[in-house]
Amino acid sequence: LGRSSSSSGRFKAGRRGSTMNAIQNLPEHQKPELMRNLETMQLRDSLRMYNHLVEICFADCVRGFRSKALDAKEETCVSSCAEKYIKLTQRVGYRFAEHQAAQGAPPSS
Repeated sequence: LGRSSSSSGRFKAGRRGSTMNAIQNLPEHQKPELMRNLETMQLRDSLRMYNHLVEICFADCVRGFRSKALDAKEETCVSSCAEKYIKLTQRVGYRFAEHQAAQGAPPSS
């Protein structure tokens, strides 16, 4: 992920700072609603990720419907697929957080 120029980096950091100030300056009676909305958005994102994981791993691993249960090969495939997906998702999250932190850090001279 590339670094932005120092002027745009300061702009983005300033904009993020003003957003945080706006949240902190939110009237107390509106904060619970904001928190509920954030929790709802996080739940929606988690369910979307889970559904995507199921779709990918099912399509890649399940080959037949001869029985209710997965056979040993399918079960191994699904476990491996889910593990890879979760690790990839975590890695992307960490990289995004690093990128966000770099954007908010003062430019190095």
